[in-house]
Amino acid sequence: MKRLYITLFLCLNLGFSWATELVDMIQTYQADRGALGRLYTNRLSDEYFSRMESFNQEYLDALQKRDYSSLSEDGKIDYVLFRNYLEKEQAELELDKKAFEEVKAVLAFGGPLEEFVKGRRRAVTPDAQKLAHDWNQVAIQVDAQLAKLSGLPKYNSWQKADLAARAVESLNRVTAEAYGYYFDYHPEFTWWMPEPWKRLDASMKAYAKTLRDHYTNSVKDDGSGIIGRPIGREALEKQLAFEMIAYSPEELIAEAEKQFAWCEKEMLKASNELGFGNDWKGALEMVKETYLPAGEWPAEVIRLAEEATAYMEENDLITVPAMAKETWRTTMISAERQRVSPFFLGGEVIQISYPTSEMSHEDKMMSMRGNNPHFSRATVQHELIPGHHLQQFMSQRYMPHRRMFRTPFWTEGWALYWEFVLWDRDFPRDPKDKVGMLFWRMHRCARIIFSLNYHLGNMTPQQCIDLLVDKVGHEYANAEAEVRRSFEGSYGPLYQIAYMIGALEIYSLRNEMVDSGKMGEKEFHDMVMQQNNMPIEILRAKVTGQPLGKNHKASWKFLD
Repeated sequence: MKRLYITLFLCLNLGFSWATELVDMIQTYQADRGALGRLYTNRLSDEYFSRMESFNQEYLDALQKRDYSSLSEDGKIDYVLFRNYLEKEQAELELDKKAFEEVKAVLAFGGPLEEFVKGRRRAVTPDAQKLAHDWNQVAIQVDAQLAKLSGLPKYNSWQKADLAARAVESLNRVTAEAYGYYFDYHPEFTWWMPEPWKRLDASMKAYAKTLRDHYTNSVKDDGSGIIGRPIGREALEKQLAFEMIAYSPEELIAEAEKQFAWCEKEMLKASNELGFGNDWKGALEMVKETYLPAGEWPAEVIRLAEEATAYMEENDLITVPAMAKETWRTTMISAERQRVSPFFLGGEVIQISYPTSEMSHEDKMMSMRGNNPHFSRATVQHELIPGHHLQQFMSQRYMPHRRMFRTPFWTEGWALYWEFVLWDRDFPRDPKDKVGMLFWRMHRCARIIFSLNYHLGNMTPQQCIDLLVDKVGHEYANAEAEVRRSFEGSYGPLYQIAYMIGALEIYSLRNEMVDSGKMGEKEFHDMVMQQNNMPIEILRAKVTGQPLGKNHKASWKFLD
């Protein structure tokens, strides 16, 4: 009981907040969704799509039965966030299901395997002799489908061929898990099944391998070695709507080009200050040469992090809890990971890129030049305080149920927004710092240009790399890693545009509230952190006190 009183005292006095009328429903959904995800592990199956669609619809129906008018302000925000989340889940499931249905004929042999996997969940004792016969027949059917494949029309894209292969591989994976459950624990199964499984496993793997190459009329690799999955205009527009971005891809590209032009103008000023005239790329090269020896770099990262935190506190810009200052730490990024993440990654652990012994001399120099002190002064605070570490720290303590509604426009937008604010406050100490900050802002503009054009089918990965090298001044290896990260990693198709666009949203909201005198700067920043992760348009309703309609859709023209 004493511990409970202490917890309540801390929550009340530190301002921790998580109670709205929909918290229980949202948290129960998260728990239920996790449980179903752990049960239905074959996500390329009719069973998975059917169950997840009905599950989301049950919650959507229950939510819509709530009396919206009776909810508190934060309850209404949770309602809109949850409704938007569920509708997005259903829309994405529908797209995935439609794509699966176009290729699922490759699983015509799969019925007996699916039944076996279902039985394993409840430890149904198999008839091992019959199962051996059935799996032998399934292997024969797989081999027959493989033999017929060369005579069938090829898929019209490598993505569709890859999906067909992954459907076979996914069924093979769950079958292998179920096989491993019984093997060595069930004597008859262990006696009868090894050979039928060996044959079946080999047949399915051979079939999947051949399916993956069964396509035409599509370029899989433009020579860059980067294999992505452009999603097209329709999917882009739907994702923008769910992120509450009321602009077309072309309008966002135009804004990025406008922002890039501003960066170039400021870069020319800094270049002239450094004695390079209008040769700003020459100034950029000089700044890259300020890199530190490998062994000295982590200590400089610590110094930059502490400098940024001290600046926040000395200028009273945002609340920085003592525990947040105490609990971050560092680690180094492996050479392999630097192929995808050539700079920092952040949060409670700031991950540092710098050369390792196995890198080539050229890669070592590119890593050191790309992670010089003037570039990094603009990004260490992006990763730690007031950026990602402070975000994660606060989101675990304020409205934690809203972490489910995470969006990169809040996550990355907030971190980049601080680069805007620090620029305005003359944080750069000299022209070299300005060059470093402008390099990164140009990079974020380029991310919008190349990622949207890629998904619209207007640019290839190699063209994206060339844009970063020619227009931004990236080292080639770093540019390649950035593009690889954008299209081959776990990032969504809008992730790379979210840095600049999210920052512009928060910057516009700041202008509306802080620059107008309606709210103090620290009060504004604390409120953003305490509301947790959500589309910025929904955050705006809370910050401005504007009513939020039950069926709210994207409408805010923040770029205007």
